Amino acid sequence: MSENKKIRTRFAPSPTGRMHVGNLRTALYAYLVAKHEGGDFILRIEDTDQERYVEGAVDIIYRTLEKTGLVHDEGPDKDGGVGPYVQSERQKTGMYLEYAKKLIDSGDAYYCFCDKERLASLKGSVGPDGKEITVYDKHCLSLSKEEIEANLAAGKPYVIRQNVPNEGTTSFHDELYGDITVDNSELDDMILVKSDGFPTYNFANVIDDHLMGITHVVRGNEYLSSTPKYNRLYDAFGWEIPTYIHCPLITDEEHKKLSKRCGHSSYEDLIEQGFLTEAVVNFVALLGWCPENETREIFSLDELVKIFDYRHMTKSPSVFDYTKLKWMNGEYFKAMDPDVFYEKALPYLKEYIKRDVDLKKVAEMVRTRIEIFPDIKDHVDFIDSVPEYDIAMYTHKKMKTDSEKSLALLNEVLPVLEGTDDYTNDALFALLSEFASSHEYKTGYVMWPIRTALSGKQMTPCGATEMMELFGKEETIARIKAGIAKLEQH
Repeated sequence: MSENKKIRTRFAPSPTGRMHVGNLRTALYAYLVAKHEGGDFILRIEDTDQERYVEGAVDIIYRTLEKTGLVHDEGPDKDGGVGPYVQSERQKTGMYLEYAKKLIDSGDAYYCFCDKERLASLKGSVGPDGKEITVYDKHCLSLSKEEIEANLAAGKPYVIRQNVPNEGTTSFHDELYGDITVDNSELDDMILVKSDGFPTYNFANVIDDHLMGITHVVRGNEYLSSTPKYNRLYDAFGWEIPTYIHCPLITDEEHKKLSKRCGHSSYEDLIEQGFLTEAVVNFVALLGWCPENETREIFSLDELVKIFDYRHMTKSPSVFDYTKLKWMNGEYFKAMDPDVFYEKALPYLKEYIKRDVDLKKVAEMVRTRIEIFPDIKDHVDFIDSVPEYDIAMYTHKKMKTDSEKSLALLNEVLPVLEGTDDYTNDALFALLSEFASSHEYKTGYVMWPIRTALSGKQMTPCGATEMMELFGKEETIARIKAGIAKLEQH
């Protein structure tokens, strides 16, 4: 490819449901390859497989690209002069059949009238993975011109197949995998146009990529085995072959292909599970690529555009490490503007807290302690009411306190707390520090029993005085009295 040619990449999803993480990564890499070089990123909807079409799935594609910031330069909603950008609309123009007929004329494709029964009888050869595969035996290639015309005139159903020679080899170059050579005997005469008149994915994307001027084809490495067949089509038309970048497989933690059933395989699954879009995009970028001379792992989309070099992609499968994604999400929370975090956390806070407290304060308490939004629940469950707890919790070796000492202390401190009306955090902290030093107690010795009585929890998102500010005087006193009563029963 000439160096000065503007890079054009495309994302060509099928509207079949939620966007799988693998598809999101393909879109992201295609976007980054183009934008790193100031090129164009094109959206094309591949809806020729009518049986798999899911209502509303096109909206999901638009919504996901918009939310992740992968803004396309051209697409069904932004005509760049090489539309339509939806395959079914392109199909209506008759263009795919026209190109297939050109291949028939040049001997690179042929009509096949075989019925299902005949095709079923061809099964038998077993592929490298032990699966039974059907290799077409070129039966219809030998039909005479008269037989073909008679069949067409009689309206006999047909498909159009690619004519791949049985001998020789086909080679292609991939930017990651290098030069790959395949024996032609391993390549099937794949169907280009189906009996319903629709092109197959394999045929349409070659035609569309050429007509849309796509320079770099970014896709999953499951398409590596089909690439020789694509290149034979480019050569048959005399077209320039694009630069291929095949992305590595994404696996689950058991090293199996990340399936739709695993519960976190799609972008929308992850958002519903309480992840931030920016963290998901950052994480997905590192599934198969890592920057050169960089130890950090947190990157904004703009930073990724600047440093993304596809030559640093890996060939080996990438593991979708859910624990790492959670860690990364937590890092995004820590770096987040508190007001932005509050807005995003509000639906969860309202779900988990019914008491009338300052939710903005609670949001700031939990922001640096959680990894995903639903984690908030375990941090705030004491706010509505003190959960059942064991009085052993009052024992803290480091604070040199136990249930007996805690009971004595709570009885001592209760009148002090009843005697003040200033329930701001700083005033309470000053008051209790003064109380501690006048009794020659360590601050922790005073705070631990109060915190336990207020929360009934070992771990809380804030200290005793912050809790008291949150609850106010009435609730604080009520909880401390309840703590005293609980200790007196034992």
